[in-house]
Amino acid sequence: MRFHSGLALGLGVLSSAFEPMALPSMAAEKETKSPLNEIVVTTNRRGAALAEIPNNIARLNAAEITFLASDHLSETLNRIPGMNIQRGNGQEHLTSMRSPVLTSGAGAGSFLYLEDGVPLRAAGFANVNGLFEAHSEIAGGVEIVRGPGSAFYGSNAVHGLINVLTPSSRAEHSTLDVSVGSFERLQMNATTSQTRGATGFFGGLTLTHEGGYRQHAGLDQQKITLRSDWDKGDKRLTFTLSGHNLNQETAGFIEGPDAYKDSELARSNPNPEAYRYTRALRTALRYEQDITETLTLAVTPYARWNEMEFLMHFLPSQALEENGHYSFGAQNTLYWDFGENRFILGADVEWTKGTLKEEQFIDTVFGTFTKGLHYDYDVEALVGALYAHGEWQTTEDLRVIAGLRVEATEYDYDNKTSADVVGRFRRAADRRDTFVTVTPKLGLVYQLNRNNALFANYARGARAPQTTDAYRLQIKQVVGEIDEEELDSFEIGARGQVGNTTYQVAAYAMRKKNFFFRDAAGFNVTDGKTRHWGVEADVITQLCDTLSLGIGAAYARHIYDFSNTASGVVDGNDVDTAPRFTANTRLTWTPREDIRTELEWVHMGDYYTDPANAHRYDGHDLVNVRASWEVKEGVEIFGAVRNLTNTDYAERADFAFSDERYFPGEERAGEIGIRLRF
Repeated sequence: MRFHSGLALGLGVLSSAFEPMALPSMAAEKETKSPLNEIVVTTNRRGAALAEIPNNIARLNAAEITFLASDHLSETLNRIPGMNIQRGNGQEHLTSMRSPVLTSGAGAGSFLYLEDGVPLRAAGFANVNGLFEAHSEIAGGVEIVRGPGSAFYGSNAVHGLINVLTPSSRAEHSTLDVSVGSFERLQMNATTSQTRGATGFFGGLTLTHEGGYRQHAGLDQQKITLRSDWDKGDKRLTFTLSGHNLNQETAGFIEGPDAYKDSELARSNPNPEAYRYTRALRTALRYEQDITETLTLAVTPYARWNEMEFLMHFLPSQALEENGHYSFGAQNTLYWDFGENRFILGADVEWTKGTLKEEQFIDTVFGTFTKGLHYDYDVEALVGALYAHGEWQTTEDLRVIAGLRVEATEYDYDNKTSADVVGRFRRAADRRDTFVTVTPKLGLVYQLNRNNALFANYARGARAPQTTDAYRLQIKQVVGEIDEEELDSFEIGARGQVGNTTYQVAAYAMRKKNFFFRDAAGFNVTDGKTRHWGVEADVITQLCDTLSLGIGAAYARHIYDFSNTASGVVDGNDVDTAPRFTANTRLTWTPREDIRTELEWVHMGDYYTDPANAHRYDGHDLVNVRASWEVKEGVEIFGAVRNLTNTDYAERADFAFSDERYFPGEERAGEIGIRLRF
């Protein structure tokens, strides 16, 4: 019933958007600002109008991010159709973008997380919880590409990418906001930006404390971002420095059928000893120079360092993992603009040194999870890529976009312990491995009129294995057997504005091979195949001067395309943790320019929790309320009530090691804050 009502509402808005009587005259179109002129930077690292983009891209601006004042980035990103960020405990999360919710190496390696176009982590050393390392709380914007990225992006841009943009240094103001909320939440954001001649400076600081909804589940987190811009004549320079520190007590899964419905159990913590400590530091320097009127060179050297220590509460081993890496790299791009056409050549290079150690300190009832040292190794990685990207205005209305990226990855693996088998854990001898991916792209954009366009896109996404895929092996794996993962994606869609309604709709079909995943018994499967298809709609309509309705909805099927008896996989089954229908509906009321209120309905469809499709989570519906009021110039009060109806629900439902497991969602929670601008 919930599915049909949500679908009917979404289709109703879509049908009204395409109602012929609602079409404005061409004269009216010329007088309005076209939504296709909005500029996004992620597709080519430089900036392009939506009218030139052949795939489905979404952008959340700084004003929207500020209004939401999310406790967790999932609250912000799940407004986007096709996105499903499942929150774990504290800052932990798992991601879905035109995909099931993926875990382990697949979860880390299938999505590319960026800061101003530079990956937060080296491709083979990604973090499945990687979004918490981005300074999203004070971001100048977030851009989301669903499906494989353009030729500018290689490994990990398989199911999609998220680019967190640092704020401009040219804003000439400072802000301070402080909020308090349920479960001992306290957050402070402070920013300042100043301009002196050709130089601009931005600084941002976020401090977060949580006591935790569940027992022994508090956290403290600090983030800092510094940015400086210099612009003089034909030369432009942008420097960024970002740091992050997280100290988190972690609550593990609660177990048992529908355990999340028991309020006492939901607030408990079966793993009070669990924790996660992580630190990161990143810096980049983008230098851009106009060589001639048509040629521009952009060079971005960067460096990063991070380390993490956490207890693997989600596995029976409860093992301690310590990992870290440091990297140096450069993105080098030559832009050639000639008329309405563009040709781009680029070369990326990156060197990384990473370490991982995993040790189990307890005995378990699962005999293959053996007490003692599991892994201890170093990996040096060298990645080099060449790419070409072209755009041609073939007719007045048709634009063709094509690209090709060739990327080579070499791992030099050094095993620091014995090369043998311990329980279920296989430790390979020292070795070198090389992986090569070739990812072609082809897109079309057809301009129907000034405000509306159609697009079609073919893109291949591919990734070299994560180093944990390749070297944290298990007894059922053969050393060196793992291959590059590849996904072929076809997409058609439309975007634009009709009357008072803006829209973006898309349909896609994808097929993936060499899918790496962990089955319900915790064993790695390296040669999976899956099929994916779906439709997405993002619609905002202005009902009257003070009232607007926004709907983001997606229907998708993610299906196993092979059978594996040992893992319970049957060809044609739904991939586990892949809800077919998700929706986010928002009614926004702005009675005055200084007041904004929002009523939000979040729908999560039901989904299977195991590959055999023998266990299911029923889904849920949540209602949230938000408001902001600028009581006087430069002073704003804001607040929110989340889960207004106090619904029992699970942020994540899972079936593993013969039991139903849940991360319970929070009960009704409130927050209030004040924001100063000066």
